[in-house]
Amino acid sequence: MDYLISILIILLAIFVIKLVLIWVIFYADVRAAQKRDPAAKSFLEVILLYPGLHALIYHRIAHFFYRLKLFFLARALSQIARFFTGIEIHPGAIIGKRFFIDHGLGVVIGETAIVGDDVLLYQGATLGGTGIVQGKRHPTVGNNVVIGAGAKVLGNIVIGDNAYIGANAVVIKDVPPNSTVIGVPGRITKQDGKKMDISLDHARILDPIMQAIEELQDRVKNLEKK
Repeated sequence: MDYLISILIILLAIFVIKLVLIWVIFYADVRAAQKRDPAAKSFLEVILLYPGLHALIYHRIAHFFYRLKLFFLARALSQIARFFTGIEIHPGAIIGKRFFIDHGLGVVIGETAIVGDDVLLYQGATLGGTGIVQGKRHPTVGNNVVIGAGAKVLGNIVIGDNAYIGANAVVIKDVPPNSTVIGVPGRITKQDGKKMDISLDHARILDPIMQAIEELQDRVKNLEKK
């Protein structure tokens, strides 16, 4: 009986140490999750139950081994993370600070992708490559970018700082800073050089083409009245 109690105490101690280490090392990432997800009720909930954070922790470790050229071990860790979280981040990808994946199921980030600071990805988003070319073949994402649910950002393109990628958009060209992109293929609308708001409403981004059509309809109606 004493033997079992000792084992339980040791396991509990290991668990507590693990929580403390995550708390210290990934504090900024946990705070980012709390800030961007209104459903996050506590620090402990995020640490224990958020697959996006777990995938990021696995990735940080896998990326360390990848830089040491221990490619098999790094890829094995990324596949373990994929199994448990449903999120696949290649160990070669470079991920910035305060990165948050909301929900996360189906998210894929390719080997040569570069992600800046304060980036938010929703479920089903892909930072993917095109073709089988060698070298840089995945997107470079700037700081403070939001990529909506189901969006596909493909190829060696650059997404500028403060950009919004709408849900289910397919982006295959560079996106200027402070812009929104919607549709298939992605269409860009600039925001007058101003930083986007932080409502994170990736499902209700204005369509510039529809706006132009509506303006033309209004002009036709005014002309008909005259």
